[in-house]
Amino acid sequence: METPFIFGKIATDKNFTDREKETTDLVQNFTSLINTIIISPRRWGKSSLVNKAAKLAMAQDGNLRICHIDLFNVRNEEHFYSLLAQKIIAATSTKWEEAIENANGFFSHLVPKISIGTDPTNEVSIDFDWEEVKRNPNEVLDLAEKIAREKGLKIVICIDEFQNITEFTDPDYFQKRLRSHWQLHQNVAYCLYGSKRHMMMEVFADSSKPFYKFGNLMFLNKIDTHCLMQFFKSRFADTGKSISDEASRLIVELVDNHPYYAQQLAQLSWLRTTSDCTVEIVREAHTALVEQLSLLFVTITEKLTIQQLNYLKALIAGERAISSTEVMHRYHISSTTSISRSKAALIKNDILDNKAGEISFQDPIYAYWLKTEYFAK
Repeated sequence: METPFIFGKIATDKNFTDREKETTDLVQNFTSLINTIIISPRRWGKSSLVNKAAKLAMAQDGNLRICHIDLFNVRNEEHFYSLLAQKIIAATSTKWEEAIENANGFFSHLVPKISIGTDPTNEVSIDFDWEEVKRNPNEVLDLAEKIAREKGLKIVICIDEFQNITEFTDPDYFQKRLRSHWQLHQNVAYCLYGSKRHMMMEVFADSSKPFYKFGNLMFLNKIDTHCLMQFFKSRFADTGKSISDEASRLIVELVDNHPYYAQQLAQLSWLRTTSDCTVEIVREAHTALVEQLSLLFVTITEKLTIQQLNYLKALIAGERAISSTEVMHRYHISSTTSISRSKAALIKNDILDNKAGEISFQDPIYAYWLKTEYFAK
C-alpha cells in the first residue's frame, strides 16, 4: 500500500494541505501578472505552493504559461542565461519542432546551439557562446517578453533558489541588470523564492539592493494546528486506518507545526499503525525520527564554535535576557558582541531564524535533540 504522506518532494492533490489564502493570492498574482517574492524558512512548502498555484492559474487562463526554473546548481551568469532561455522556450512551445523554431527565430544577435536527445519527447537543450552572450545579454533577458508579445501570451517565470545569484561574480551589478529589464516587462511576471531565508531577505528587504520593492512580498506562516490535525485524520482514513485527536495533536506539537516534519512524522506513525494510531505510537515514531537524524545533528553541531553552542544552550533553556550579565555568566558567554556574532552566524547557516526580531530554531527536531541529548549529557 502506498504511504499517504509526502515529504522531500512536491506535494500535490490530497498531499497538499492548508495554504488556502496563500494559494488564492498567488493565483491572483499569476493571472494578473504581479511580481511575487515568497519568503519563509526551509522546507515550509514554497515549491508545492507555487506548483499548485501555477496549475490553478493556467486552468483559469488559457493564454497563461508558467515557466519553472531551479537555480540549485547554477553558480554563474553563463549557466543562468542558458537555463533561462531553455526553460522559457520549453514553457511556450507545444512540441520540440516548435521549440527549435522558437529558439532560432527569437534571437537577432545570438546564435543558439540546439540539441535534443534520442527521445523526441525530450526537452530541447539550448546553449550559447558565452562571449556572444556577454555582448548581448538583453536578448535572453527580454526573450520571455518578446515571445509573449508575438504569441499573445502571458508568462510567469517562477525561479526557485533565487538567492544563488548572490554568489555570481559582481552580484549587485547582475541584479541591477536583471531588474532594469524585468521591471519593464508588461506581459511577463516573476515569482522568486528560495530556501535560504536570510539571503532572500537581504536581496528583497534591503532598501539598498536592486530588487527592493520588486513585487509583492509573501511571508509564509506555519500551517494551522487544526488544519494539520484534519489532514492527518483524512489521510489515515483514506488508507483504512484511524488516528485519535490526541495523537494528531501530538504530531503537530512535536514538530512545532513544521510542514516537512509533520508529513514525515505522520508517515512514520502510519507505518507503525495496524488500525488505530495512538499517542504511544506517535512517541515511538518520534524517537525513531530523532535517532535517524542524530548523526546529521552531530555533524552540524561539531562545526559550531563554543560560543555559538553556549548561546544555543541559553536559547534552548528559554532564557529571555541572554545579554544580561547573570545569564552570560551562567552559560559562559564572553560578551554581548559574542552573542551578536553567534546569532548572525547561526542565522546565516540556517540553524536559527529571525522573524521580526523573534529568534527561533528552523529545525524543531534539531532543537529537541540539542535539549534532550546534547545538552542533557
